[in-house]
Amino acid sequence: MTGVIDSFAEWIRSFGIPDYIIVFIISLFPILELRGGLIAAALLRLKLIPSFAVCYIGNIIPIPFILLLIQKLFKVMKKFKPTYKIAVYFEKKGEKNAKQAESKSFWGKILFIFLFVAIPLPGTGGWTGALVASFMNIKLKYSIPTILVGVFTAGLIMSVICYALPSLSSSLFGFNF
Repeated sequence: MTGVIDSFAEWIRSFGIPDYIIVFIISLFPILELRGGLIAAALLRLKLIPSFAVCYIGNIIPIPFILLLIQKLFKVMKKFKPTYKIAVYFEKKGEKNAKQAESKSFWGKILFIFLFVAIPLPGTGGWTGALVASFMNIKLKYSIPTILVGVFTAGLIMSVICYALPSLSSSLFGFNF
């Protein structure tokens, strides 16, 4: 399995893009975010701490823009036929998740956003958490710190999955991922 990972890493490096720029770019993208960046960093055999920092920064850069502009962007997108369905899809996704926390208290909503961002599952993360916070009309002074801490927590969980578990399995069971 190590040979496959090394081959993948060399294939990515063949494009001439520095490794940390690759994981930074991956972390900027919705769905992939910090989680995908840390997986790529582990596959590229990069050091954990600088990889974590690069992925974290890449993941949080879009958050304020999403919180401030996403609903306006959807309004514009809905005016054009090619982007109408995309805007409606993401609006429904944001509204659906926002309704799950609608009846909760203020702190219940904050906890919901934190857990939604912190638990690294498909369809969750900083981008979606910002979308949900926007539809819940949570003020920036509350939503931004909540999402930042959630992304950090997701990063800790992914660090264990990507860096600690493979090392542990190697020492306990004698095989590498």
